[in-house]
Amino acid sequence: MVRSSTITPREAPTTRRRVEPLSEIERKILDFMVQYLRSNTYQPSIREIGERFGIKSTKTVSEHLQALANKGFLERDPSRSRGVKILHVDLSAETVSIPCYSEVPKAHGVWDAYMHLSIDRRMGGERGCFIVKAKAGDLAVLGVAEGDFVLVSPATVDEVADGAIVVARVGTDSLYHRFLRNGKGVCLESLKAGGEDSFVEDAERLDLLGRVTAFYRRMDDAASVNLTQH
Repeated sequence: MVRSSTITPREAPTTRRRVEPLSEIERKILDFMVQYLRSNTYQPSIREIGERFGIKSTKTVSEHLQALANKGFLERDPSRSRGVKILHVDLSAETVSIPCYSEVPKAHGVWDAYMHLSIDRRMGGERGCFIVKAKAGDLAVLGVAEGDFVLVSPATVDEVADGAIVVARVGTDSLYHRFLRNGKGVCLESLKAGGEDSFVEDAERLDLLGRVTAFYRRMDDAASVNLTQH
């Protein structure tokens, strides 16, 4: 089961009024709070939230937190400096938070993820994993559609089996390829129609970002698999 950790209006408490959507800064603050709680087991202070987003006024941060509370995403205890409880978020140790990119990153750690997704550790949670939101044609030959979430796990050349789908840097771009060995080196077979294959004579010099180990698809709005950002 794939489970995300940020709340969508669908997950908010059931009320008779319509739950208002989050503003961009509210979503970012909620994302940060979830990540901070996962790492530290306690909530960030108002000052720490302000420092993270360059907000100098603690009053302004407090107003954002109150807006999140009013929309049903938080409970606040004004008498405590860290008196905030995130509602309806699965913070189980059985899940792992993984960075998600809108396109294949050019190299390790070069781009900031635009969001994070949580998945069950048993479905892939190695350190260094990342997720890419597939674009049309990226992996169409494998049945991966636009908008699917592709999980890439770290791997060395020695760990990659023949025929595996990998993410490797060729020239200035990082792309999906089928990994094939031959007696002279490694062939990176293009997965796009009309794409050119690449040959790497010295496999140790291959700039390998990882291998594709899974992809996740939300079938419809009522699906039990819930992939939402946090």
